[in-house]
Amino acid sequence: MKTLFLIALIAIAFTARVQERSLSKITTDLKKSTYGSALLHLVELHSMAGGPVQELIDAIEELINDLEEELEELEFNFQQRTNQHNSLVIGFEQDIQDAVIDVNNTQDTLDNLLFPRREQLQVRIEQIQENQEANRKNYDEAVLTREQEHEDFEFQIAELNDATAAVDDALALLSSLTNPSLLQIKRFQNSLKNIEQKIKSRSRMAPMIKALITLASNQNFSDQGIIGQIVNALNEFRNAIVDSINAQTAAEADAQTEHEEYLEQLDAEYAEFQRQINRVNVDLTATNEKIDQLSDFRDQREADRKQYTAELELENNTYAEETDTYTNLKNEFTRELGISEQALSVVQSADFSNIQV
Repeated sequence: MKTLFLIALIAIAFTARVQERSLSKITTDLKKSTYGSALLHLVELHSMAGGPVQELIDAIEELINDLEEELEELEFNFQQRTNQHNSLVIGFEQDIQDAVIDVNNTQDTLDNLLFPRREQLQVRIEQIQENQEANRKNYDEAVLTREQEHEDFEFQIAELNDATAAVDDALALLSSLTNPSLLQIKRFQNSLKNIEQKIKSRSRMAPMIKALITLASNQNFSDQGIIGQIVNALNEFRNAIVDSINAQTAAEADAQTEHEEYLEQLDAEYAEFQRQINRVNVDLTATNEKIDQLSDFRDQREADRKQYTAELELENNTYAEETDTYTNLKNEFTRELGISEQALSVVQSADFSNIQV
């Protein structure tokens, strides 16, 4: 309102100075702006009013001072905003740079350290698992081989026991041969052949039983001395069978002991493989957790970078709009200040000391 009032006063001063400029020229110039048009409008309203010229001069000077203060405040505020803008831009750019560095460093750690580490651990677990599979294969093969060996042992012992029984039968027949008949002799010879069949796979004993068969086939068993030799030979043969049974039984026991120790060794190896897998799994779990943590951190920092970029763009756009507003306001203030100074110059150029306008 003060501005409009002062514009009216300026208009009065302009009408009093028509000697220097034509009214039509002034009117044309003032109509070029809203400020000037308002002045022309208020001239008519104020033409009937009167007052000292000095009051008009004081009012114009006050208006000029107000415009200068407003322009100075505008400049100060815009400079403060510019400083704030520059500070925000520097901060956003630094935040963006820090985020980019974090993303790149984190990705580098993942690609060159943690991903290769995880792959190494996974390969290590696969290797140990292959060792476990080989261990179980050896275990199963050892059990199968032992079962087959034990079956062979039982078969051989059964054969030897049968041979022992056959020898006992032959000895019993010999003890009854005081005046043997052909049938008894034939039975004894068949008994020896039966022994031969039982121990035919035993090469160490085969020559002995063959010799007995040869000896018995040429005898009528009337000579007690010959019978005694055959009895002695059969007893020696029986003792050899018993010794073989004992030796094979002891060997079987040793083989079973060695087998059990070997299985225990395989079980211990398997358990150690499992402990190794457990340790590697602990490391693998920790590595995966670290990968997840760094991946989350990388993603968060990438999101931060995008957010900072968006905020920087928004700040730049906002500052550009504020700069346009500042420029327009400054131009308006400057224009009004120029008109006011022009009006003051016009009013001061004539002597209105004693005139009431």
